[in-house]
Amino acid sequence: MPPAERADAARNRLKVLRAAEQLFTTRDPSTVTMEDIARAAGVGRGTLYRRYPDRASIARALLDAHEHEIQERLLRGEGPLGPEPAATPAERLSAFYSAMVHLLERHSHLLLGAETGPARLATGAYGFWRAHVRMLAAAARAEDPDLLADQLLAPLAPELYRHHRDRGVSPERVEAGLHLLAHRMLGD
Repeated sequence: MPPAERADAARNRLKVLRAAEQLFTTRDPSTVTMEDIARAAGVGRGTLYRRYPDRASIARALLDAHEHEIQERLLRGEGPLGPEPAATPAERLSAFYSAMVHLLERHSHLLLGAETGPARLATGAYGFWRAHVRMLAAAARAEDPDLLADQLLAPLAPELYRHHRDRGVSPERVEAGLHLLAHRMLGD
């Protein structure tokens, strides 16, 4: 069991996360520097770097709680997102897409700071999403569920979502396209 966090370390961690969330929300996340975060949090750079080696690690810490909530709903929540009552694989994938569009809409600034390019594929959250979608593909008796899982997750890349939103595509339209994809690929 890891040692308990000291009170001053906990306060500094919260100050850093609040400052980073504010900066990532109000600015282009790619322009936010570690120096900006330390200054906004009122902590020294050493304090910041001791816990977070880079911007992506801060964004991942912020995302963790949001992603964990979706994971809990997938495992233990009500259907069609969760397992009870039973829903078809296509209905569950469609519900998953809805939850992810909501996450992307509210937190794309964090996702862009933490889960883009090849780094996205190495996150624990991506591994969880992939296992879930692979299970749905296998349940639908899809050919090659391993490959299909990654293909069905590709439209959720934060860069692509942001690209669509910057072009004026509404979240509802993105979601409708994903629902169509879910039902076409995993058919009812």
